[in-house]
Amino acid sequence: MITDAMWDRIEPRMPADPVRRRRWADHRRTLEAIAWKYRTGSPWRDLPDELGSFQTAHKRLIRWAVDGTWGRILAAVLAAADDADDIGWTVSLHRLPGPPARSRSQEKGAPDQAEPQDHALGRSRGGLSTKVHLASDSHARPLALRVTAGQAGDAPAFETVMAYIRVPRSGPGRPRTRLDVVPADRAYSSRAIREHLRQRGIRAVIPQPADQAGHRLRRGRAGGRPPGFDAEAYKQRNAVERCINRLKQWRGLTMRTDKLALAYQAALHLAAILMWTRP
Repeated sequence: MITDAMWDRIEPRMPADPVRRRRWADHRRTLEAIAWKYRTGSPWRDLPDELGSFQTAHKRLIRWAVDGTWGRILAAVLAAADDADDIGWTVSLHRLPGPPARSRSQEKGAPDQAEPQDHALGRSRGGLSTKVHLASDSHARPLALRVTAGQAGDAPAFETVMAYIRVPRSGPGRPRTRLDVVPADRAYSSRAIREHLRQRGIRAVIPQPADQAGHRLRRGRAGGRPPGFDAEAYKQRNAVERCINRLKQWRGLTMRTDKLALAYQAALHLAAILMWTRP
């Protein structure tokens, strides 16, 4: 899954061994092993022999999730893309429909302060599940990913996902956080979200639900003007739908088998890294 061109972009950002102060020689095989497991949705013990020990792959997945390695690699890849002017700053937000959780295996290695108490698992109409809140650029690639329990609403997670969009500069300067346009569906239509985007100078393209429009009309002049809506710009929201479809090709992400939210989030970050480094 990882071509030579992709590895050339990933290898310089891999962590060094904290004991020997040099990079492990088998980083690429480990990444291939983790990608194979989540791409196929297979159990860890079914890992092919040529991809090495499944214990090694699993331990590094957790270790790099705990120390923030996956997030740093994704941030570095995004910084390189921004330096090459390869990020579309019309950013769409949506959620990956909550994958059902089928395993409560006892995974170890995550500190209590990093792992949510509920492991991002919650009861929704479909049963025990997880929800992935996603922000995609205009080329259908993930800019930010946030895992919550399955019953969590979309609108309350909006500002959290927006806060995760921080693209570092390759040189001096603060990370870029300001977007051009945010097309989003009716689930994100609220006064608080529109005000949040207005204060940051970001144009919101969000349709108003019928119940909100009716409530505004019933209030007469007190209801104020209807929010602006650009139907042509709203068509660009299909980018996040295409991004979700690409993530759904990873069977281990559409059917969560990890107990730890850290492990599941790390797999999402790896999928995003490979999507950004693919030529």
